[in-house]
Amino acid sequence: MSAKYTVPLSKVMKELSLNVISMPCEPDEILISSMDVNRPGLELNGFYDFYDTTRILIFGNAESAFLNSISSQKRKDVLNAIFSQKPPAAIIARGLKPLPELLEAVRENSVPLLSTAETTSSLVAALVSFMNVELAPRITRHGVLVEVYGEGILLVGDSGVGKSETAIELIKRGHRLIADDAVTIKRVSAKSLVGEAPDNIKHFIELRGIGIINARRIFGMGAVKVSEKIDMVINLEIWDNQKIYDRMGIDSEFTEILGIKVPVLTIPVKPGRNLAIIIEVAAMNNRQKKMGYNAAEELLSNLGMDLSVMQETEKKLELNF
Repeated sequence: MSAKYTVPLSKVMKELSLNVISMPCEPDEILISSMDVNRPGLELNGFYDFYDTTRILIFGNAESAFLNSISSQKRKDVLNAIFSQKPPAAIIARGLKPLPELLEAVRENSVPLLSTAETTSSLVAALVSFMNVELAPRITRHGVLVEVYGEGILLVGDSGVGKSETAIELIKRGHRLIADDAVTIKRVSAKSLVGEAPDNIKHFIELRGIGIINARRIFGMGAVKVSEKIDMVINLEIWDNQKIYDRMGIDSEFTEILGIKVPVLTIPVKPGRNLAIIIEVAAMNNRQKKMGYNAAEELLSNLGMDLSVMQETEKKLELNF
């Protein structure tokens, strides 16, 4: 999680459809490492105490108006002072025409200058959102990620338990594959995790007895997806007769991934159980719980039973077992 990630400027330009005004080198060689951007209001007034030189600079109406309000020589001095710190790039919003002093400063200091017709606020929002995903903390987990009824389900479990076979059955039932075997998980916000496949194994599935297949080629584009949020983790394990499995679903269990709690279910596997249907029901039930409905609670209420008493009884049974 402590690793420092970067994204090439060329990728930012493509994502935001930015136009080039000045480019000192190949944009692939310029790496961005900060999720934040900087509108240099304080810096234009000579205050550099918190000037983060790893951020992309954004020039909008306010910055342009200020620069137009000062003399040409002062503009030159101010802009040279800012760009001499070598920020990775600068973007002019609203399609504004760059001032001659700005062009001179970026060229002298070899800083890329780009432009867009988007408003400043829209540009900042899109750029920060994109960078949050590209530079997010991440880990790689062994498992299978599928989208089932709009819910991102991460299937985990021992090798050979049937994760890939279950994914194939889900695809045949109209759901979509995101990743098989290895899932790269990114923390894109304080509450959200997004999973995707490493580029070199994207859309491939390993089926014992058959070998490697390409899900996109066999089942079509509608069977795969590039990335998906992770709403639930399902742990598949071989049925253990000595273990008590949850039959009520009163208590919600969670696992922590990159500091975010995700609901987790343990589903025992044995011949005769249709895992694809069970996972479909689990996905729909998880969505209901997020919307505030719990079937177990309603059943206990209909039977006139106290939920807290049932929870205590379940805990005692588990301890005694």
